[in-house]
Amino acid sequence: MVIAYEVGNGLYVNITNRCTNSCSFCVRSVADGTYGELWLEREPTVDEIVDSVVRADPTRYSEMVFCGYGEPTVRFYDVIEASIRIKQSYPDVKIRINTNGHANLIYGKDVTPLMRGVIDTVSISLNTANARDYVKVCAPEFGLEAYEGLLDFASKAKEHVPAVLFSVVRESIPDEDIEICRGIAERCGVVLKVRDMIK
Repeated sequence: MVIAYEVGNGLYVNITNRCTNSCSFCVRSVADGTYGELWLEREPTVDEIVDSVVRADPTRYSEMVFCGYGEPTVRFYDVIEASIRIKQSYPDVKIRINTNGHANLIYGKDVTPLMRGVIDTVSISLNTANARDYVKVCAPEFGLEAYEGLLDFASKAKEHVPAVLFSVVRESIPDEDIEICRGIAERCGVVLKVRDMIK
């Protein structure tokens, strides 16, 4: 079972297959099995997550990133617990969460304060320039509410986390919409990152 894996200079941590979205461009939709090793036969315990990170030695990497086949914040409290334990042993390790921004919708309350002093960066997949396109592209469990929910999550997260950013995937969104997304990011007080599609 692959929990911690290397991508570039980052140590990525894979903790769930579950996701509240079903995005059309997601690597989960690749049928050739290229990323099949990331599919978990079961969700690892917090102990297993921490042990896997320790074995990989997080000090060898620029940052540790909760990101895998699923949405890490469906296990938000486990992410926080694991991060606290890792920070206790490795206080200089930077920790990022790659998320769809649905955590507050999942738990029905604002969970962003729990990230203070624990999470260094939150990267939120914005994906589209409006709620209706988001539903078409991402097929969220929360419907139209999902888009406003992720914007609200970003606005709240930046009060507790040093770096918060939105991301969009080039080729999955019209170029003119990227500029609209840039304006949305500015209004939320966060940075927009434009990523290339993984093929």
